Amino acid sequence: MKQSEVKELSVAELQEELDKSRKAYADLKMAHAVSPLENPIQLRAVRRSIARLATELTKREQQ
Repeated sequence: MKQSEVKELSVAELQEELDKSRKAYADLKMAHAVSPLENPIQLRAVRRSIARLATELTKREQQ
């Protein structure tokens, strides 16, 4: 998810997306531990998406 897309979401939507992304990341890590992923760069992309969402949530809480 791009930063421009993240900025358009409401706080509730951000929290929901963050939960979904964290679950997806956990699933990918488990799948990668069992057998190597075809595209291991997915792990990095999901992790960075989680960081973007968490950063935006923190930023909004401080305002």
